Amino acid sequence: MIRLGERQPLKVVKRVDFGVYLSPEGGEQEERVLLPARQVEGEVRPGDTLEVFVYRDSDDRKIATTRTPLLVMGQVAELRVAAVGKIGAFLDWGLEKDLFLPYRQQVCRVQEGDRVLVGLYLDKSSRLCATMNVYPYLRSDSPYRKGDQVRGRVYTVSEAFGAFVAVDNLYSALIPKKEFYGEAEPGGDVTAWVTEVKADGRLSLSIRDKAYRMIGADAEKILGLIDSYDGVLPFNDRVSPEIIRRETGMSKNEFKRAVGSLLKAGRVEIAGKVIRRV
Repeated sequence: MIRLGERQPLKVVKRVDFGVYLSPEGGEQEERVLLPARQVEGEVRPGDTLEVFVYRDSDDRKIATTRTPLLVMGQVAELRVAAVGKIGAFLDWGLEKDLFLPYRQQVCRVQEGDRVLVGLYLDKSSRLCATMNVYPYLRSDSPYRKGDQVRGRVYTVSEAFGAFVAVDNLYSALIPKKEFYGEAEPGGDVTAWVTEVKADGRLSLSIRDKAYRMIGADAEKILGLIDSYDGVLPFNDRVSPEIIRRETGMSKNEFKRAVGSLLKAGRVEIAGKVIRRV
C-alpha cells in the first residue's frame, strides 16, 4: 500500500519519457505512483527499489519525490507561513506544492512570514494538511529531570488546565494553571523549569525558577511597579491573591517574600494599606 505523507521504499515497475512508475513491493501494480523525470537520477530500471516521499500535486494526484520534506507523518516541525488565503494558510515544507493549514486547525491566526509548529494529518478527502493541534504528535521520552531548565513553544492555552508546551518542539509538557501567569500566548516561546516528570513521561513545568533564586528579580519588579505609581504602591501584601497576580504576575507568597526582602534592605516601607519606596 502506498502511504501518503511518509518516506517509503517503492519498486520501479515501468519507465516512461516523463518519469518512472513505482509500486509497493509485492503489491498490485495497479496501485502505482509517478516519480517525475526531473527526480530520476542515473540509470533506473524496472525492478529497482527507490526511497521516496509520497504526497499530492496541484491536480490532487499522488506524486512521488526523492526529496525529504521538513515534515513527515507522525512528527512535528516548525514551518514558515508562505501565504495566507481565504480558507487558511500555506506553509513552506520544502516541496513544490505548499502545505495547507486550514483555519480550523489554527490555535491562533497566523500571518505570512510567521513560523508555526505543526503536525501532519490526512483530512476526510485523503489530502495532506497541517494542524497546530500538535498534542497527539509529541513524545513522552524526554531526557529531562526535575529541576532542569527547558525551552519550548506554547501551542495552546486552556483556562481549565494551563498552558500546553512542546519542549524542544518534540516533547509533551504542561504548565499547570497555578504555575502559569499569562506570560505567553499560543505560538510564543517560554523558558521554564521541570517540576515533575509524570509516570507516562510527560513533563510538568513552571515558568518561575526556585523561590530563593527569584526573590531578587521579583523585588526589582516590585520596585519598578512602585515607581510606575509615583513611589506609592496602592496595596500591600494583605490584598487578595487575585489582585497580586493581576498586578505583578506573582503568587501571594512570592510577593510577600520579595516585599520582605525589600523591607529588610530598607528600600521600602509599609504605611497602612500601601507600600512606599524609601
